[in-house]
Amino acid sequence: MQLSGRTVLLTGASGGIGAALCDALVTAGARVVAVGRNEARLSQIAQRYPSGKAIPLVADLSNEAGCARVVDTVGRLHEPPSVVILAHAQSAFGLFEDQSPSAIRDLIGINLMAPIALIHGLLPLLRRQEQAAVVAVGSTFGSLAFPGFAAYSATKFGLRGLIEGLAREYADTGVRFQYLSPRATRTAFNTPAVDALNREMNVVQDEPGEVAAQLVAAIAQGRRRLQLGWPEKLFARLNGVLPGLVDRNLKSQLPLIRRHARQ
Repeated sequence: MQLSGRTVLLTGASGGIGAALCDALVTAGARVVAVGRNEARLSQIAQRYPSGKAIPLVADLSNEAGCARVVDTVGRLHEPPSVVILAHAQSAFGLFEDQSPSAIRDLIGINLMAPIALIHGLLPLLRRQEQAAVVAVGSTFGSLAFPGFAAYSATKFGLRGLIEGLAREYADTGVRFQYLSPRATRTAFNTPAVDALNREMNVVQDEPGEVAAQLVAAIAQGRRRLQLGWPEKLFARLNGVLPGLVDRNLKSQLPLIRRHARQ
């Protein structure tokens, strides 16, 4: 897919990976409708580019009204988006029993229900175009559920299932669905406790710009699935075929994970 000249709807545009994606997309020649909750941050991002290359759209995707506002706004654009990149997410590191039911509901709402609502609302628009794409920025934890991230992993597994199912349901149309998974990335998305855990476990963290470049390349290439990073790619595959090996490895790490999760 040639991104130059296309309009791209990008959620989570004010986040670490989102802002880097905005840079990479504009560099590739796309016009970006940048969705986020932080109006000041979105304005700063838009001002980095020539007029009209990034259009800020303030919306709270944690509720139906925010999702409906995005669908309605882009539907009225003279050049509506042919690429939708779902890069927003809420983090949730902590032991499952310590997380409140309301916090878990909010997590599911933002990480899973919002993508469902946006895709459902935008599909008629995308179906009218000769070539279109819906891209979900996932997570390694969408293929490998991790202790301390049980509820978060559930939302990412759900997102991966949604995209995989839709890819098969619309396989004979011009709309393609892609699930692209970064590994740990050096952004403010990570809390201090997550950063401390990553350091102690020697987890490699990628820079947002590097991640964005790989994601944009995968979008242009039409990659249906992609897991970034090694050994994360290996662990995700092992979890699918030999989950017991992963179980035993993570069990040995539980004291460390619990200590950081309770900080």
